[in-house]
Amino acid sequence: MAKFKARPPSDDPEVQARAQARAEVARARELRARERETARIEAERKAAEEKRQREEAELAAQLAREAAELAASQERKSAELEAKKALRDARYAARKAKAKVKR
Repeated sequence: MAKFKARPPSDDPEVQARAQARAEVARARELRARERETARIEAERKAAEEKRQREEAELAAQLAREAAELAASQERKSAELEAKKALRDARYAARKAKAKVKR
């Protein structure tokens, strides 16, 4: 009981100064926590943006590869068709030449 009686009243300037100091420390702590949270959110946003840009670049590269493969495939098919046509024309010409020789 004596412990509580020795305690200064709440309107004592020293008690108010300590309470104000504790409140300032709490506000500063809360401000630092908000700054850390803001920095964390900004870092996450930046990481997400970089990931999105990387994915877009990968997709663009993949589309370019697929387009190049398609063009190469079409070129090969065209060359094969021309080669077949040349062989067919050569057989036709040989058959015509053979028919002329028989006459």
